[in-house]
Order: sequence, then structure tokens, then C-alpha cells
Amino acid sequence: MVAVELKLLMAAVVIGFAQLMWAAAAARRQQDLKWAAGSRDTPKPVTGVAARLQRAFWNFVETFPLFAAAILTDAVAGKLGGSLTLWGAALYVGGRAAYVPLYATGVPIVRSVVWGVSIVGLGMTVVALFR
Repeated sequence: MVAVELKLLMAAVVIGFAQLMWAAAAARRQQDLKWAAGSRDTPKPVTGVAARLQRAFWNFVETFPLFAAAILTDAVAGKLGGSLTLWGAALYVGGRAAYVPLYATGVPIVRSVVWGVSIVGLGMTVVALFR
């Protein structure tokens, strides 16, 4: 049986992939396909929602490797299944899932709180290793 935390890790992968596709689709609406298919030597920055989706994706890219390392380390150490790893992984994944639409629609304070929830969850998965 696969641990819930490992399933949540895979859910985070799906969230990241969905973010990548959403950001790319939004960018393509502003950047023509010829430019996108080329070498992209000349930057074509995006604005508005497309730019927010790009920033949200790169924010995910900054935290996901830390989450993956924490969950995999907890798995190797036999620490999965405790309340810290279960709740921590759930908070991280839930926070990351909620963060993107909040950022895309420009919701300022709630977005930051949701980001904080995901970081607390990440921290819980790290702390679990030392318990």
C-alpha cells in the first residue's frame, strides 16, 4: 500500500504540471506561436494574468524540490504515517492548489496566507524527521 504522503507528493507533481500548462497557455495568447517555436532569443514578456501565472509557477518551482526531498527523506527514515507528515503534506498540497487561482485572480492578502499555510506544511514534514 502506498503511503498517503507519497500520494500527496504525486498530487503536488500534478499541480505543478497543471500550473505549467496553464501558464504556458496564457503566455501563448500574448506571444505568437512562431515566436514560441523559435529560439526565443528576443524576450517577449507577458503581462496581466499570464505574468501572474508565470510567477505562481516559479514560486511552486522554488518550494516543490524542498517538499519532495522532505517527503522522500521521511519515507526512507520510516517517518511517514505520523500526524506531522500527514498534516504537513496535506497543508502543503492544499495550499499550493489554492495559491494559483488566488494569484491568477489577483487576490492579495488571502493568497499570502495560503502560501504561508503551504510553508507551514512543508516545515511540518521537515520537523517530522527529527521526532
